[in-house]
Amino acid sequence: MALPKQADDFPAWYQAVVRDAGLAEPSLAPGTMVIKPWGYAIWEAIQRAVDDRIKATGHENLYFPLLIPERLLHKEAEHVEGFAPEVAVVTHAGGEQLEEPLVVRPTSETIIWATYAKWVQSWRDLPLLYNQWANVVRWEMRPRVFLRTREFLWQEGHTAHETADEAMAETLRILDDVYLDAARKVLAIPMLAGRKSAAERFPGAVETFSMEALMRDGKALQSGTSHYLGQNFSRAYDVQFQGRDNELEYAYATSWGVSTRLLGGVIMAHGDDRGLRLPPALAPRQLVIVPIYKNVEERARVLEAADALASDLVGVRVEVDERDEHRPGFKFNEWELKGVPMRVELGPRDLDEGRAPVYRRDTGEKEPWALADIPRRVSTTLDNIQDELYAQALAFRDEHTIRPSTYDEMREFLAAAEGFAIAPWDGDPETEAKVKADTKATIRCLGREPGGVDGACIVSGKPAAEQAVFAQAY
Repeated sequence: MALPKQADDFPAWYQAVVRDAGLAEPSLAPGTMVIKPWGYAIWEAIQRAVDDRIKATGHENLYFPLLIPERLLHKEAEHVEGFAPEVAVVTHAGGEQLEEPLVVRPTSETIIWATYAKWVQSWRDLPLLYNQWANVVRWEMRPRVFLRTREFLWQEGHTAHETADEAMAETLRILDDVYLDAARKVLAIPMLAGRKSAAERFPGAVETFSMEALMRDGKALQSGTSHYLGQNFSRAYDVQFQGRDNELEYAYATSWGVSTRLLGGVIMAHGDDRGLRLPPALAPRQLVIVPIYKNVEERARVLEAADALASDLVGVRVEVDERDEHRPGFKFNEWELKGVPMRVELGPRDLDEGRAPVYRRDTGEKEPWALADIPRRVSTTLDNIQDELYAQALAFRDEHTIRPSTYDEMREFLAAAEGFAIAPWDGDPETEAKVKADTKATIRCLGREPGGVDGACIVSGKPAAEQAVFAQAY
């Protein structure tokens, strides 16, 4: 069955790809998902890319409980207010009502900072550089697989520092050296990065920095966030230390995370009307060999050659599709839908001629290669596919980014969800709210530092305070 076309119905296309490519499916509890093996293998590749970079910056992994005493949430008022509509609470267990309700983790700042209070006494105990891989629960009202589910997988880093400068440097190091680097080199997704406006900031944060990707339907996807928390959580949970001057001080904090939402981003940033197009760095299988034969004798000969070729592809994640229950055409379509970057079609005639058709998923091109050359050429081609997917996504973003000269131009562009609009903004929340009311678009990010823009706000005509990136978003 053919997929819906992106241009006709992008949400239906997305849902069909998630289902038909075997990535995930809705589970029995409303708003939750089952991540299937192909989808989970892609998530594992994302995990490895992020986790390797987290550890390279000096962090260690640990784990905190899923259940958080409710009283902890109330110690940081802004934080609890921000998450209140999404929090799931356990009130009964073991057949009895609990003396104190337990919150199912929506994020872990509260329990982690309550614990850090026991771990930090002196400046010598700092910094604490920790990360955990976990599941969290947020009661989304409009769930969508990978993008917004009531339970999802993520990592959350939580660090404590001696000074504000250290904490801010940490916030930006994670954004740049971990998230943006993995997005560029592994996910092949170009990102815009900057500060969030106050209205979009993480509850309890002093500053939130995010990376924003543009999907092929013209909507933005917030793909990762890194928060400078100042002393808000250390004050709320009394995380004090004796400073170098022997005076008591509160620690400075950061938190940061990416989630299975990135998998949705890969689907929507690279996919086409035939399904997924996976960057080779993420693909569970980088190349599939499809044997073609008519009888038992041909099957034995072709499979022997296919296995030998697979053995020669050192360092390549390769599969020989030996399934007899499916015809070659079915296999071609299935592996294209799943986004495998390369395919080799191998039959008796190809063995006789010493050449075989090699297919590239990113371009849809197929050309014959000498069998002896395939092991040598594959790695270079996979690198080329990785670069080409990034280049295509970057070109798409650039083609769908405008710097409007009037508010009417920006309003029409944003209301149609055609991409990013970059324009001067006066810094007034009411102006920001007007854009959202008129277009459903929000400020996706601002510059890394406040200011740095001249002229008038495109909405109000007042003096501009910031350069803002607007878009409709998931």
